[in-house]
Amino acid sequence: MRRRTLLLLLLALAGCKGSTDTSSNIKVDDSSAAANPTRSSGSLPKIGVSLLSFQNPFFKTIANNIERDAAEAGYTVIALSADDDVAKQSHQVKDFIVQKVAAIVLSPCDSKVIVPIIQEANAAGIPVFTVDIPCREPGVQIASQVATDNRSGGVEAGKAVLETLNGQPGKVAIVHYKTAESCVLRVEGFRAAIEEHNQANPDSQVDIVAELDGGGRTELGYAAGEDLVQAHPDLKAIFAINDPSALGVVAALEKAGKIGQIAVVGFDGQPEGKQAIKDGKIYADPIQFPDRMGQEVVRLIIAYSNGEEIPPEVLIPTELYRKADADQDPLLK
Repeated sequence: MRRRTLLLLLLALAGCKGSTDTSSNIKVDDSSAAANPTRSSGSLPKIGVSLLSFQNPFFKTIANNIERDAAEAGYTVIALSADDDVAKQSHQVKDFIVQKVAAIVLSPCDSKVIVPIIQEANAAGIPVFTVDIPCREPGVQIASQVATDNRSGGVEAGKAVLETLNGQPGKVAIVHYKTAESCVLRVEGFRAAIEEHNQANPDSQVDIVAELDGGGRTELGYAAGEDLVQAHPDLKAIFAINDPSALGVVAALEKAGKIGQIAVVGFDGQPEGKQAIKDGKIYADPIQFPDRMGQEVVRLIIAYSNGEEIPPEVLIPTELYRKADADQDPLLK
C-alpha cells in the first residue's frame, strides 16, 4: 500500500513538471497592452475623430479616409460630427478621453473655445491632431496640424476674382466664416491678392465693399447673398469661403436674376461646387483634397505612435479649378 501511494505521488509530480515545462515554451507578448492602454486582449486601439459637420461632404470625405486607412493599420475609429456646436464637440472629446483613445483628431468648431478641452486631452497623455482647421492658441499641445494651405488658396481665389473683372475696376464682396481659422486665412490671402493688384494698378482699383458671415452653410450663404445684392446692386463679384456658402450665394443670385452679372468664386472643389462651375454658375474654386488630408493624418498618427519625429504642420496646396477643368471632368454630368 505504501509502495502504491509513493508511486502515485511520483507520477503527480512528474505531471506537474511536464505542465510547467510546456508553459515555459509559450511566449505571451503583452508589452503592447502595457504600453498602450487602449490595446487590450481582443480589442484594437481607437482613434477618436470629431469633425466640424458631416452636413458638409468635405468633412465626411476626411472621416471616410481616416476610417479606411486606420482600419488597414489596425485601429478602430470613432468618427463623429460636431454639427458646428463647440459644446457638443467638447462632450465628444471628453468621452474620447474617458475611453482612453490612442489619439484624437479634431477640426475645431472654435479654435479658442476648445482650448480647455484640448488641455484635458494633453493632461491625459493623449496626442491631439487637427485636420483642416488648425488650433494655434497658446497653452495647448498639438502633435501635428494637417490642413490645406488656406492662405495661398485665398490668394488664388483673389486672382480668380480679378480674372472675372478683366482688368476693369469694380466692387466685390466676401462671404466669410470668421470662427474657423482656415476661413480667416483664406480671406487674408484673398485680401492680399486684391491689395497687391490695387498697388500695381491704380487705374483699375478693386474695392471690397462688404464682408458678411455666411456660417459656411448653404442657407446662411443664401441670406448673405440676398443682403449683398440688395445693398450693392452694382456688385461685380463675390468670394465665398467654401462651396456650401458659394452655392447659397448662387441661389440668391438666381432668385435676383443676377447669374452672369455677378461672378462667384468659391473654395473647396466639392462635387456640387464643381458641377456649378461646369454649369457656369460659379467661376472657379481653389480646390482642396480632403482625401489626402484624412490619409495624411493617419500616417502621422502611426508615425507618432512608433516614436518617430513628425512635423508640427503639413500643408496641402490647392489647385485652381475653372470651367475648362470641369468640362474635362469625367465625374460630372
